Amino acid sequence: MNGGRTGPGLLAGRGVLRRLGGVAVVDGVDLAVRPGRVTALVGPNGAGKSVLLDCLSGLARPDGGRILLDERDITRAPCHRRARLGVARTFQQVAVFPELTVAENVQVGAEQPRPTGAGGTMAGGGPPGGDAVPGAAVPAAVAVRQRVAGSLHLLGLTPLAARPAGDLPLGVLRLVELARALAGSPRVLLVDEVSVGLDAGQVAWVARVLALVAREGAGVLLVEHDLGLVSRLAELAYVLDGGRVVTAGPIERVLSDQRVRRLW
Repeated sequence: MNGGRTGPGLLAGRGVLRRLGGVAVVDGVDLAVRPGRVTALVGPNGAGKSVLLDCLSGLARPDGGRILLDERDITRAPCHRRARLGVARTFQQVAVFPELTVAENVQVGAEQPRPTGAGGTMAGGGPPGGDAVPGAAVPAAVAVRQRVAGSLHLLGLTPLAARPAGDLPLGVLRLVELARALAGSPRVLLVDEVSVGLDAGQVAWVARVLALVAREGAGVLLVEHDLGLVSRLAELAYVLDGGRVVTAGPIERVLSDQRVRRLW
């Protein structure tokens, strides 16, 4: 069953196919990330979730199907082009620059050219919940500093701004990576296993941040094994197993499906 046909979204995959070593690890997936919502992508280890995120973010080119942003085909667009269009990503294996400070890592995201036409503060001048004034003329360097400061504050990282990232534990690095993604005010945020390495307080903090990101109008796709976090945040869910969507729909129905329960 390919249950992901739920209509157009801000970011969508249509029949996405990705082979590795001749094996289809993502096999004809349809998926839509809606603006202003958290959508979950769940499934057992090896289901193809991270590979699908690679296809959506441009790190991998699908062997079949299409990737659409605002119904425009971006299948052949590289990841840096998608970033400029407002697609941001975090990774299952945390990816930061260990020799840079926390603030410098976040600045990498803040210096992305600004996405346009998204509406709301996510397309405007700062991270969600920031104090940017829509339409205000702000010098580029000042705007970057504001976005860095706002993202650090949002994730509780301001006291660590001058610390080298390589000196910090995994949980903090996940927050740094999320802050970097948010510093670019993305229209679409792809989040891969953000809860790994976080304590309960950090998970609660991240949940509030992701909920705020969605309220500000961005579409969030959450890949996550913590089903408590998924049920708290997501409105819709896709369940991937063996590279295929086995069911999709409202979060309560999906997580109560006996086929889904048997996957864990």
